[in-house]
Amino acid sequence: MLLLLPPSETKRSGGTGVFDPSRLRFADELDESRSRVRSALEALSADEESAAKALKLGVKNRGELGHNLRLGDSGVLPAIERYTGVLYDALDVATLDERSRAWLDDHVAVQSALFGIIGAGDEIPAYRLSASSRLPALGVPLKRLWAGAHSDVAWSDAPGIVLDLRSQDYGALAPLPAGAGWFVHVAQRSDDGEVRALNHFNKAAKGDLVRRLAQSQAAIDDVDALLQWGEGAGLELHADPDDRLLTLVTDLGAPGRATSRETDAG
Repeated sequence: MLLLLPPSETKRSGGTGVFDPSRLRFADELDESRSRVRSALEALSADEESAAKALKLGVKNRGELGHNLRLGDSGVLPAIERYTGVLYDALDVATLDERSRAWLDDHVAVQSALFGIIGAGDEIPAYRLSASSRLPALGVPLKRLWAGAHSDVAWSDAPGIVLDLRSQDYGALAPLPAGAGWFVHVAQRSDDGEVRALNHFNKAAKGDLVRRLAQSQAAIDDVDALLQWGEGAGLELHADPDDRLLTLVTDLGAPGRATSRETDAG
């Protein structure tokens, strides 16, 4: 299976080595677009005032512009370690064992506004750019450029089921062809038994789902196998084949709800 994750606005700083874009996943399909976006981001970031406005940076985080000007030599980390934020905090990759971490490298990809789709283990520098940012030197919106570039990606070659956990903005950068994947929706069952959309814990629930899959070393080929796995893992999953929608009903955040991390601790 393949899990598509959104990135995060916040990135972990640091790393070692030199960034090599030729080693990123889908280099053949995306290398030209990656180079165009990078050049446009560097051009924008050279003008602090314009960049701060375009990238929506306040006084306290303007220092992040420096990352955009040192993409080649500021050090790299695997993408799954570089991104932080609610989803990645719940995934908590640093506490996973080697087998679970290897599973992530094989089965997880992240949708970057700067690099397009990259593998969880792809080594990237810190940067600041979001899906909604506008890069004047690019000449076209990020959405248009990336959607066109990703049209060359052979999603049908992905092994087994593709689960799309991306937000709407990031999903628009690389739309999946009809029938190529399942969009993951998170909901919560309230005290009256009704299932409603979950907002605050949406990202945390997705991160927890990915962590559970990695820990289980799940080998899932289709949605029926996923539903069976979810039942065994104590998760409530529902599939709507017509809309290619997978709903995770969670009580994450409710009193007494144990996450997979708490279960690990016994």
